[in-house]
Amino acid sequence: MSAVNDTNFTSAVFLLTGIPGQEDVYLWISIPICLMYVISIVGNSVILFFIKTDPSLHEPMYIFLSMLAVTDLGLSITTIPTILGIYLFNSREISLNACFAQLFFIHSLAKFESSVLLLMAFDRFIAICNPLRYASILTPPRIAKMGLVFVLRGAATSFPFPFLLKRFRYCRDNVLSHSYCLHQEVMKMACSDITVNSIYGLSTSLLTMGLDSLLIFLSYVMIFKTVLSIASHEECLRALNTCVSHLCAVLLFYTPDIGLVVIHRFGNSSSHLLQMVLGYFYLLVPPLINPIVYSVKSKHLRERIIRAFVK
Repeated sequence: MSAVNDTNFTSAVFLLTGIPGQEDVYLWISIPICLMYVISIVGNSVILFFIKTDPSLHEPMYIFLSMLAVTDLGLSITTIPTILGIYLFNSREISLNACFAQLFFIHSLAKFESSVLLLMAFDRFIAICNPLRYASILTPPRIAKMGLVFVLRGAATSFPFPFLLKRFRYCRDNVLSHSYCLHQEVMKMACSDITVNSIYGLSTSLLTMGLDSLLIFLSYVMIFKTVLSIASHEECLRALNTCVSHLCAVLLFYTPDIGLVVIHRFGNSSSHLLQMVLGYFYLLVPPLINPIVYSVKSKHLRERIIRAFVK
């Protein structure tokens, strides 16, 4: 044990984990993951292309959608290559520095995606509850400033993670339960007291994603209150229909995220398979489904894509 304790952290590695007990079919498992990766990259890139090139899509709702697409692209590029490396080449080792870099980008992008979902909820709130002031409130300069603030918030709150983890020596098994690195899991591999990391990680999650989810909930309370006061049933349904895509994105993002937080913080005896499923759902499904849902539900974007392919 002493020899392990004296190992310098820069020469140590973590071992990423695939689905346990399924090593014989790893190649087959890699096929749907690879397809999801390609569809995520192509789908979000197509949305970005059309929003950038079509002036009629330079509206606040589509600007926020482009932010969501960029974030989903970042999450896919940051995580899926290491996941595919496990299933295609049995490449499980990741150096500590690479692991720290990956978890920084995962947490930063996840917090920014949470912020984008909050901005999209704010967009729907203004459009439904105060439509006459929509254009004057959500101006392009104001949107750019809000986006910049939330990018800096995500990066600033995640920046200490690598440095907090570098303080430790890792003398345990160093086998992670996911196919990528997360702060709340890596810190459990340390031989030292992790109280500071645990408190800081939980605090930043509550003050960013927790606060965002609360504000999103309050936004929809106000939206539903306004919609229910509309006399016309048809107008009521039309207003709610504009929120369907965003509600799908919110559920896809926050449901597995909450599940992972509960498991990592309080569920030491929980099923490893459940952790794996939630972990994959958290990072693979939203980047795949978001562009599909928004392309189907957004009339202008759908028509623009159809016109391009028909030509």
